[in-house]
Amino acid sequence: MNTNLLSKAANEARGLAIDAIHACSSGHLGLPLGSAEVGAVLFGESMRYCPDAPKWLNRDRFVLSGGHGSMFLYGWLHMAGYAVSREDVMNFRQLHSITPGHPEFDETPGVEATTGPLGQGIANAVGYAVSGKRAAALYNTAEHTIIDHHVFALHGDGCLQEGVAKEAIAFAGHNGLDNLVLIFDSNDVTLDAMADVTQSEDVEGYFTSQNWDAVTIDGHDLEAIKAAVEKAKADDNGRPKVIIAKTLIGKGIPEVQGTAAGHGEGGAKFAEGARAGLGLPADELFYVSPEVRDYFAAKQAESKGAFDAWQAIYDAWSAANPELAEQLTAGLAKAVPTDLSEQIPAFDADYKNATRAAGGVVINAVAKAMPSLITGSADLYGSTKNYIKDGGDFSKDNFSGRNIWFGIREHAMGAICNGIAYDGIFRASGATFLVFADYMRGSIRLASLAGLPVTYILTHDSVGVGEDGPTHQPVETVSGLRVIPNLDVIRPADPEETAGAFISAMARTDGPTALILTRQSVATMNELSVAERRDGTQKGAYIAKKESGALTTILLASGSEVQHCMAAAAELGDGVRVVSMPSMEIFERQSPEYRESVLPAACTKRVAIEAGVSGLWWKYVGTEGKVLGIDRFGISAPGGVVMKELGMTKDDVVAAAK
Repeated sequence: MNTNLLSKAANEARGLAIDAIHACSSGHLGLPLGSAEVGAVLFGESMRYCPDAPKWLNRDRFVLSGGHGSMFLYGWLHMAGYAVSREDVMNFRQLHSITPGHPEFDETPGVEATTGPLGQGIANAVGYAVSGKRAAALYNTAEHTIIDHHVFALHGDGCLQEGVAKEAIAFAGHNGLDNLVLIFDSNDVTLDAMADVTQSEDVEGYFTSQNWDAVTIDGHDLEAIKAAVEKAKADDNGRPKVIIAKTLIGKGIPEVQGTAAGHGEGGAKFAEGARAGLGLPADELFYVSPEVRDYFAAKQAESKGAFDAWQAIYDAWSAANPELAEQLTAGLAKAVPTDLSEQIPAFDADYKNATRAAGGVVINAVAKAMPSLITGSADLYGSTKNYIKDGGDFSKDNFSGRNIWFGIREHAMGAICNGIAYDGIFRASGATFLVFADYMRGSIRLASLAGLPVTYILTHDSVGVGEDGPTHQPVETVSGLRVIPNLDVIRPADPEETAGAFISAMARTDGPTALILTRQSVATMNELSVAERRDGTQKGAYIAKKESGALTTILLASGSEVQHCMAAAAELGDGVRVVSMPSMEIFERQSPEYRESVLPAACTKRVAIEAGVSGLWWKYVGTEGKVLGIDRFGISAPGGVVMKELGMTKDDVVAAAK
């Protein structure tokens, strides 16, 4: 290792960060400057990557969990030869640049995850590690190893203080994810103050207690960093690794380094003196020396050779294992069988059960049709019914298992599923009670922002939960999810709509889907064919019962309340139409002509009913309509009693319509 050259590269990376943040008077200098030597070793020596093939299947993954330090990543991607130009670095935090304030997945080559909220990146890296372990177990053969990469994540004290990180760390240690390496930028500073104001944790002892290997090093010693990273990569011992790198925040700006003031852009005003102290030319901003560029150009050529050698192994593996190759290719392409609906058996006409139970039937049919589908639960498989039979359990003894036992860790479940989705080999789904979706809302929001095809199976969807009472009866949660951009929320009314909901979730590849399922039984609606109900669900809303005379009234509902509209329509007469609206978001994406055919503007006498807050339904009933909702918390009593007490019955619909 050429320590002199890598030390020079580290200082030039510091210069890129100083110049970019000074130019826009915005950003975070502390991490890019404090961890520059870590970056020099990772990108200059120890990580396997190929800028010419940034999605190389067997690359080492690097996640910047401390996303505020984004200039660390942009600077090293630029120097390493990724398609991040000098001009891109100069446009840091500017409109339409590929160097936004926090890294965003699919916006910048080499960025593996959208990281902003602290702790998410740690859990995303755990998801990447799960994906890597499972892929290696499924696809490597005795003759060919096509997957043996590692996952790195750089984080600080802020990430480690967030609960989502602690949940994910416990999961990773328990499951023996020894392909995971965390690097802790341990600078004893948080944003507001020195870290000892808010923490007194023995970090090395904590990680060791969670079945991790932990080592503490000087984070500015290039030799020590390389030795720790190489050992972490070499140790296939059933334990993930953490390298606690003691660093000086804001190193290179004497006026703020080592203090909380070094965290943000405060040091940028000392840019001129800092650049001189780092040995950078005074007359050239965004400077990278010819020798550093030559070094990384040589490394880029070397990495292309390594990629080509791996490609030859992959081609030989593919020829020898055509079925495995077809499965892997389909997973990476997010392929969905065109006949998926036909592969889900129809339910009997007299089937009557909770949609969570129907979901259990459906997910097993989908799992047979889509080998890429894996699922998990936050310690609730017995209630959420999403266990894949004969799929095996993912564990350190069986990395090929399709069922992930997350424990009571909803937030980590969401963020780990995101990591699996970022990796792109498997389709991830996770389940819990709907009321606990708020525990993982941050991860759901990021999946929506990043366009990840994660499926959330959220059961016990309303006050119909009954005796567990208002703490477990979600009234606001469905609407709370509906307002997240790019999240499809589907609340099916019967088993065939449930099948349609799963089909829609699988077909969607540019964002997540939340399936909202009941605990209480609902009857199968037999007015329409199986195909019509499934297809209607995939359009977001459809006519579940058409008027037999001139249209006078439209009754709208989702989920378990559709049955009340069906019963009310039979009593109200031949001018009543029932519209099942399992998904507002999907309905809004349909053509204006289709939306008008379902909800003709001329019919203004409308009633909507849903066992939840009423606000979002007014869009569909208009000022002359009525909404039957629950704009209060629930009650502890049997589910049917609660529904009646809160106005969720056929009689209430009839009265409102009249």
